[in-house]
Amino acid sequence: MRIPLRQQFSAALAAAITATLPAMPARAQTPAANTAPAPERVKDVPSVTAVDPAAIKPGQILFTDHRDNPSAPENGLIPYLDWQKARPAEAAALAPYPGYKEPDYTVTVNGVTKPRHETLKVYVAEGRFVVPRPPEAIDLLAFANLAFVQKMDPAIKHRAIAAADVTPNKDPAAAFAKRPDRPWCEGEGACIESRYDLEGKLPLGVKLANKLEDGSAKKIAEFVSFQSELRVLGPDQGVPLKALTKIDTTVTGGLEQTIFWVNQILRFGKFLAVFQPMPNDPTKTVVTTYMALAIKGDVLDRKAEYARVPVLKNLLPAQVLMGNSSFNTGNSISAGLPVYARNRIAAFADALAKR
Repeated sequence: MRIPLRQQFSAALAAAITATLPAMPARAQTPAANTAPAPERVKDVPSVTAVDPAAIKPGQILFTDHRDNPSAPENGLIPYLDWQKARPAEAAALAPYPGYKEPDYTVTVNGVTKPRHETLKVYVAEGRFVVPRPPEAIDLLAFANLAFVQKMDPAIKHRAIAAADVTPNKDPAAAFAKRPDRPWCEGEGACIESRYDLEGKLPLGVKLANKLEDGSAKKIAEFVSFQSELRVLGPDQGVPLKALTKIDTTVTGGLEQTIFWVNQILRFGKFLAVFQPMPNDPTKTVVTTYMALAIKGDVLDRKAEYARVPVLKNLLPAQVLMGNSSFNTGNSISAGLPVYARNRIAAFADALAKR
């Protein structure tokens, strides 16, 4: 039985917390706020595929994440099933594997086991930039390893794991996250386990949010841990990728990191980079990048619980995830998904420029 909120948050506790962490109105974060890349370097556009690659300036990154309705709390998120219908080529390329469906599994509550269907909402960011070298001069294998991933975001810690240690490969309770065609990480470039400790005010916010779940075994962790596989895509997979980028030159290869297991909040994620010669100038390479992150629907549904507690009114999940909360901080995941995606794409562009 859930303890009433009045008992969980006494007037003294609320006053003490408010003194150290004042509730602030949600900020309307501009796309360039909190980001490391300079605004003139990362140019927001309605669609990167609508811009002639030849018009991209040296060092410039075109960026879009479909946040075209600022008044909506979940601006930039799209239900998974709607995503498949509205942007099918994108959904096919960025799902964890072909034919992926929203998870179905069983849960046990008070000794009673029931089936459960989990709905997802997806955030997708897309970037495009030009490398002043031909595709054959870019060694994708140099990026398909743990050392490269460790350089992308110093706030996230990574370690290599074996395919036998992958959670969906070994845990029957995680069977819904298994690939149907092969085990995760089997024969791939790198198998990685990662951990990100929430920064700034978020750990305190999590402690307070967990007060709402007193008596429940399901708590919010103060960190995000995830497992992923990193692999190089060959030209043989170019047909669907060419349909995705809408550039009419041969796909010479790609790099793909698929997050297939996450401890909380997210269900899957994918970073994808597609390499193609510049139309009419094969001495240059157009790189189109994507980052997709699927959020569990029940995480977003918790807004009503938080809204009743004044000190947590800025911890509404959609608000925090989309970078519009006073709890957001830094340049990594704690800053919100738009900042995280923007910085990951910029870091990847920097890494390519240096090689």
